[in-house]
Amino acid sequence: MDNKVYVFEGKTSTEAIEKGLKELKVSKNKVDIKILEQEDKRSFFSILTPRIVKIEMKLKENVEVNEGKEEKTEHKKSVRTEPVDNTQAIENIKKFLDELLEKITIEKLEYKIKEEDNIIKVDIKGENTGFLIGYRGEVLNSIQTVVSNVASKSNKEKVRVVVNIGGYREKREKDLQNLATKIAGTVIKTRKPITLEPMSAYERKIIHTKLQENNKVKTHSVGEEPYRKVVISLK
Repeated sequence: MDNKVYVFEGKTSTEAIEKGLKELKVSKNKVDIKILEQEDKRSFFSILTPRIVKIEMKLKENVEVNEGKEEKTEHKKSVRTEPVDNTQAIENIKKFLDELLEKITIEKLEYKIKEEDNIIKVDIKGENTGFLIGYRGEVLNSIQTVVSNVASKSNKEKVRVVVNIGGYREKREKDLQNLATKIAGTVIKTRKPITLEPMSAYERKIIHTKLQENNKVKTHSVGEEPYRKVVISLK
């Protein structure tokens, strides 16, 4: 039996755990996991700095490191159906956004927060919000990551947060759906697979979902985050 304690790092505990399971080539139920203490006495704005979460992972009794084929880690995540108390998470978000928007004096901005299917949705509106969206949503996605980390402070589990600015998510979703349809047509015509540019998990899901209705092509993802890409090919 391997009694060694392994240490892995990630931007979140989930990322660190996934790295550990992938490297050890075992499933989660075969290891004991301990999240190392984090320094919680940080201001809301200090969370903008890179955050590293460390976890300890130890194989359970009679479990060995799998030297064979790596277990498949991509699968459908179970959807939480029971209600979640996000009261504190929402308060964290409000405090952070009040401080953030107060410092952004260029434009008048306001936000609304609502819960839907255990997801906290933040909608920021105002004039000339392009600087908060960035090229293809890069700044917006960074803001969403920060807000998610803020919301998850003091929570045992990561809080699911979606941030939208100036209706960008809806516009981007429509653009990606049109792109998926266009690329699928090209793949059918040329009979050659096409690999798209790197996208976030949210955007990849839009492509996968849109092309599920197409009986001539199929999709899968390749690469590692944040450079993971969708491949569209013939069935």
